[in-house]
Amino acid sequence: MPTKPPGAPSPDASASDRRGRGRADSKRAPTLASLRAEIDRIDKELVALLNRRAEIAAQIGQVKERDGLEVWSPAREEEVIRKALAQSRGPLPAQTVRLIFRELMSGSRSLQRSLRVACLGPKYSYSHLASIAKFGNAVEHVPVGSIAAVFEEVNRRHVQFGLVPLENSTDGRISDTLEMFARHSGLKIRAEVKLRIHHCLLGKSPWADVRRVYSKAQALSQCRHWLSKNLPQAALVEVVSTAHAAEIAQREQFSAAIASRTAGEAYGLDILAENIEDQLYNVTRFAVIAEQSEAPTGRDKTTLLLRISNQAGALSKVLAPFEKAGLNLTMIESFPASAENLPGRDPSYLFFLDVEGHADDPAVSKTLDAVRKRCERLEVLGSYPRGDCVES
Repeated sequence: MPTKPPGAPSPDASASDRRGRGRADSKRAPTLASLRAEIDRIDKELVALLNRRAEIAAQIGQVKERDGLEVWSPAREEEVIRKALAQSRGPLPAQTVRLIFRELMSGSRSLQRSLRVACLGPKYSYSHLASIAKFGNAVEHVPVGSIAAVFEEVNRRHVQFGLVPLENSTDGRISDTLEMFARHSGLKIRAEVKLRIHHCLLGKSPWADVRRVYSKAQALSQCRHWLSKNLPQAALVEVVSTAHAAEIAQREQFSAAIASRTAGEAYGLDILAENIEDQLYNVTRFAVIAEQSEAPTGRDKTTLLLRISNQAGALSKVLAPFEKAGLNLTMIESFPASAENLPGRDPSYLFFLDVEGHADDPAVSKTLDAVRKRCERLEVLGSYPRGDCVES
């Protein structure tokens, strides 16, 4: 009978070692049950931490009330989100982290005071989505029928804030908003919302059967090349809002709407095509209006309204102090001052400007004093934190 060579492993010992290694590996390999148990443990810690955070937020609300401070601070909320994004190393997407903290702050804010925000409705319009993007869901969003109505709601103190579209990267200025700023000199821009607009073709009929496409005029304009190429046979019908277009497409055969994915989900419509906007960078900038501006943050923007004389070179003289001070202008729009354009009188124009910096910054304040001497009217429509672009 052959004998085992000296130092050779025993067959039985080898099998035993393998079984031992297998047991060790099984202990190290996570199972579904162990992973879920770990999730449950983390969730328990998260809930405790979230409620502790809310308790502190409620205490902050008491301090603000005692000191006569505003409940909502857009600069502070932007700072919190920016820090959270900087500290996040994944794998959660940045947009998810932003949404989590937005709703966390919205819920905490509601413990301090109930807020009402007027926006151009109905629900699921882009203005409504921009209002949610800025304030979260724990406020009362009040959809109204026109931009003028948003200003009136704030002016009459039926709401604390209003949200109106200011300009679009594809179509430019929103004239109704500029006109209301010219009329309501007491209201200020408190914050801005830059919403990336993604248009979808929504409907219940197959794409080939679509005979009418409903949407707001601006949305139709932002998709005009796509529509002419892909739906040349369809009639384009303007309605008051993209959300109303989705409502029509829900009940009308052979019709489609251009609106947001959210509107499509709300009205039970199929997404026939998505991201149909002609420009990849299609962003609408909204202004949050209130009775006062925001305090300086070091990362601000100021919006101005100017009226200048109707003379050659008047505009260049007004703009010269900005150049001399090295202040960057990020928007300039001319707008007819319709209330002042009387028969027999030369047309009068207003100019809307965005300048980087806060009106209380020494360099900006000094420049505005110089500009004021060169124009017939100068109003600071608001100084506010520069906003980051968010997805709709």
